[in-house]
This record gives sequence, structure tokens and C-alpha cells, in this order.
Amino acid sequence: MTTSASVPAGSQGGIQDTVTDRLVAANARYAAEFTDPGMDAHPVLRVAIVACMDARLDLHAALGLELGDCHTIRNAGGVVTDDVIRSLTISQRALGTRSVVLIHHTNCGLETITEDFRHELEMEVGQRPAWAVEAFRDAEQDVRQSMQRVRTSPFLLHTDDVRGFVFDVKTGLLREIDPA
Repeated sequence: MTTSASVPAGSQGGIQDTVTDRLVAANARYAAEFTDPGMDAHPVLRVAIVACMDARLDLHAALGLELGDCHTIRNAGGVVTDDVIRSLTISQRALGTRSVVLIHHTNCGLETITEDFRHELEMEVGQRPAWAVEAFRDAEQDVRQSMQRVRTSPFLLHTDDVRGFVFDVKTGLLREIDPA
């Protein structure tokens, strides 16, 4: 399998392209053949997916999704934070989603750091971050915590169809987590 990471950056006249230059060039090629799909922002499947930002997770491929099927909210760890609740609230109240799927994964980077990360940042830059790291040691337990945060949020209208999973980065399989 070839990944974009294995493709060297090009150069023009001896000047190395940046990753952003490569992305902009790829977008120009994409836009040259782009056709407006004629859809609005309401997800066809009425589902919002909260997942980790890990580059190994290709959610559309792993879940059989097409453009327009879902809202995808990603952050470090796929943790349900205040900002995720904000996005889910807009997704539900303004754009019609009814289901929430939470996806953490095996070998997550948040399992390797601690909340001391914030202290280290404060020492380095002289200002304590306003946000929590939300590090965890047990992905399953963190999925349960995230499900509970969604289910108990006063801002969300639809909390009856909230399910959580751990994606195995070695096999590509989802394992559902019992909320109990």
C-alpha cells in the first residue's frame, strides 16, 4: 500500500515544495473535475460521528460512508469535550442528526501522555492551557465516559441512539463497547 507519506515532496526549480503546497496543488486537480453534488449540509444518514484525529482512521472507508452521509467531528482521542458537545448540538438542532457514534482506537497517542502535558506546556510557554488534555489509559473506559457525557448533556435533543466503539488499527475492525 502506498501512502502519501511515502511519496516525496516535489521541487520546482530547486525549491522544495511544502506539504501545504502539495495539498493546494492536489485541490486544484480535484477542483478541475469537481461537480457540485447538489446537496446541503444536512447529513443523509442523520448521524454524527465523533472520532480521534489519528491519521490511520479512514472513517468513510471503514464505515462504508459516502460524501454527505454524516457529520464527522474529530479531535485528539475522539474525546467528548465541551467543543464536541457544541458541534453535536449544532449538528442535531440545526442540521437534523439523530444518532451519535463515538470511535476511539487501539494504540492511541492519548494513552501515552498524562495531564502533566499541560504543566509542561505552562513551564515552556509561560501560560497554562485553558483546555484539559483528556489523556486516558483505557480506551474502553474513555468511550464509556464519552457516551455518558453525550447522554447527559442538556443541550442535546437526541441521546437515545448513542453508541461507542474501539477501532483496531491492526485489523480495521470495530468493537462495540457496552455503556454499563
